[in-house]
Amino acid sequence: MDKLEKKSITKSKILNYVINNKITSKTELAKELGLSMPTVLTNVNELMDKGVLVETGEYESTGGRKAKSLEINPSHRYAMGIVITANHVGMVLVNLKCEIEKVERTRLKFSTDMSYCTKLSQMTKHFLKNMKNQGRLLGIGISIPGIINQKENLIIKSHALQVENFSLSFLEQAFPFPVYFENDANAAMLAEDLHQYQNAIYLSLNNTLGGAFCIDGHLFPGQNQKAGEFGHMILVPNGKTCYCGKHGCADAYCAASVLTDGTQYTLEQFMKQVEQNDPAAMNKWEKYLNDLAILISNLRMAYDMDMILGGEVGGYLSDYMIPLGEKVLSYNGFDHDIRYLKNCSYKKEASAVGAAKHFLYEFIKNIS
Repeated sequence: MDKLEKKSITKSKILNYVINNKITSKTELAKELGLSMPTVLTNVNELMDKGVLVETGEYESTGGRKAKSLEINPSHRYAMGIVITANHVGMVLVNLKCEIEKVERTRLKFSTDMSYCTKLSQMTKHFLKNMKNQGRLLGIGISIPGIINQKENLIIKSHALQVENFSLSFLEQAFPFPVYFENDANAAMLAEDLHQYQNAIYLSLNNTLGGAFCIDGHLFPGQNQKAGEFGHMILVPNGKTCYCGKHGCADAYCAASVLTDGTQYTLEQFMKQVEQNDPAAMNKWEKYLNDLAILISNLRMAYDMDMILGGEVGGYLSDYMIPLGEKVLSYNGFDHDIRYLKNCSYKKEASAVGAAKHFLYEFIKNIS
């Protein structure tokens, strides 16, 4: 490893620490990262000269002269995230501190026609039109519900979009920025703090049910990019018909569409009825939580990891952790609490945020 590469790794460590600790000082960086003070001073000063780090005031003193506090300069770089579903497009703009600065959601039915690509390109230009310096945009991460071959930018299969072996090159060419494609559940996992969740499962409870693995702080794709397809585990033998054609899949019992009956009736409307103690909604919700508890218990027994409850339903579950927890424990005789169940960080557009974060992570990883 040459001197420049070592320096890049040191800068990357410093930036990762600052991002995950919000505010820090040079003294704390040296102590926590095991670096000498001259090394910290040299690298921090270079990062400040580049505008990546900024001094924001005085750090809490433990005696003597107060140290200057350091933070990431959020406007130094940005990334955009797009989530594509069968009927909608969600867009987010994320700064270098991984904060959402802008979000939009528009109804747009997916199509393989060039008109869809043109419309998406126009929507992106409109979304970014008020951005002062688009040269700071690192790229556009695009989340797609399906199995993605990232080397060839190919959708191997997507039930939700009804395509198979479909090239994404037409989408890639629609943007004047670097483009990165990711499976929607994997992208949602990337939206979480991977330093906090070194080993975890992400359960994506959207209109279709998906999932993702994080092992040692990295996504685990599996041999054929299919790891985390929890929606197609058999939950009830010979049960309800799943959209994939099988019977009894977890998707047919635990996807958000189970609560909305696949109609124009929204999840938000359903949850309002639950809050108002509507009998029919309460009965459906109770049955849903029971089926979800079985799936959670099975996954916990198989993988023994923290489990993040995400997706549209996951955004509402923080208010229902006690009844859900009681049901989970009734199926699991090995755990005595549900501390391994975590609520997602982003209630909406998590997949768009995660896809955007890919470029932020790459920027930090390769900082020179």
